[in-house]
Amino acid sequence: MPTLEVPHGAVLDYEITGEDGPLVVQLHGLTSSRERDAQLGLDLARALRGHRVLRYDARGHGGSTGDRDPRSYQWNRLAKDLLALLDHIAPGEPVHAIGPSMGSATLLHAAKKHPGRFASLTLVVPPTAWETRAAQSQLYRANAALIEKEGLGVFHANHTAPVPPALSDAPTTTPTVPEDLLPTVLRGAAGTDFPSEKAVSRITTPTLILAWTGDSAHPVSTAKRLKKLLPDARLVIARTPYGIMAWPGLFAEHVTTIDHR
Repeated sequence: MPTLEVPHGAVLDYEITGEDGPLVVQLHGLTSSRERDAQLGLDLARALRGHRVLRYDARGHGGSTGDRDPRSYQWNRLAKDLLALLDHIAPGEPVHAIGPSMGSATLLHAAKKHPGRFASLTLVVPPTAWETRAAQSQLYRANAALIEKEGLGVFHANHTAPVPPALSDAPTTTPTVPEDLLPTVLRGAAGTDFPSEKAVSRITTPTLILAWTGDSAHPVSTAKRLKKLLPDARLVIARTPYGIMAWPGLFAEHVTTIDHR
C-alpha cells in the first residue's frame, strides 16, 4: 500500500480505488481503521460508481504510524494530516469527504481551515461536542489510565459499552491501535473538541449528517445541533440496522447530486 509521511512523526497508510472521476475521501472513527469500518458495515463509499475513492488510516491507527504526543491525535492535528494527504493526491481539486465520529470531527476542522477543499461533506455519527464533551473526555482519560495499569484485556472484560440498536447485527471487533499507543491516542481524543459553533456556522459546504440512536458517545443531540448550525445540511437518523443499510445509497445520492449541479 502507498504511504505518505506527514509532520509530527507519522506515516499515513492509504489506498485509492477507481481509475477516474471525482475524488472521494473516506475517514474512520477513533480506534478503528478502514479495514475495521468495512467489517462494521461502515465502508459507506462502496455504492459509488464513477469516482476515485481514497481510504486511509489516521495516524496511530491501522497501518499508519504515530508518535507519543497526545496533541498529535487532537482533531485539528488530524485535519492537517487529511489536508496534507489531499494536497499529495489531488492538489487543488475539491473533493467529497465522509467520515464517522472522529472522522466527522476531523472534517469539520479541515473544512474550517480550507473550505474550498471540499465539494461535499458527510458527517456520520458525530461524537460528543461542546457541552457534552467534558464527560466523554473524562471517560477517555480514565480508560487510558486503566489500560496502562491493567492492560487491554482487563479493559475489554470490564468495560463493554452498550451497542447502539443500529449496530445490533455488527460483528465484534477490537481496536486497531497498538496497546502501548492506545492510552496516548485516548488522551488526545480527551483533549479536543469541535470548532466553535460560530466557526461551524460559517461552513457552507453541502452537508449530509447521518446519525443513529442509543449511543451516548455519539448523541443525536450533536447531529441535531450541527443541522441547525450548518447553512446547507440534511439530517437522517437510523434506529435499526436497516437504517444503516440505506447509508451508502444516501451518500452516493448526496455526492452525485452535487456533481451534477
